[in-house]
Amino acid sequence: MTKSRSSRKSARVVKAKQAKNMPVRSAARTIVGKAEKLVAGGETELAQAAVAKSIQALDRAAQKGVIHPNNAARRKSRLVKKLNQALVSPKPQRAKKKRETASSKPKAEETRDSAES
Repeated sequence: MTKSRSSRKSARVVKAKQAKNMPVRSAARTIVGKAEKLVAGGETELAQAAVAKSIQALDRAAQKGVIHPNNAARRKSRLVKKLNQALVSPKPQRAKKKRETASSKPKAEETRDSAES
């Protein structure tokens, strides 16, 4: 526990500010996370709306002093860059590997017979 009166008051003030800032910070993180998932999932229309919403949340957090304005700008820039990359080149579909079965492999005996003929 702090000893001086001023440090005790400072601790109380910090605790109050944390309680006030946490919902704004948490909401911004949640909205940005959802937007990133939509961008990664390739849902472009929903992702564009989510990115716009997350930009608003980051601006609001920076305006209230919850996060630094440069931090908000950096996060917005990275998010928009991911969105633009997803819009330019949509996520390629993976080709499924064809499972080789015993019947699909040529047997050694069959290849010898055809070579002798």
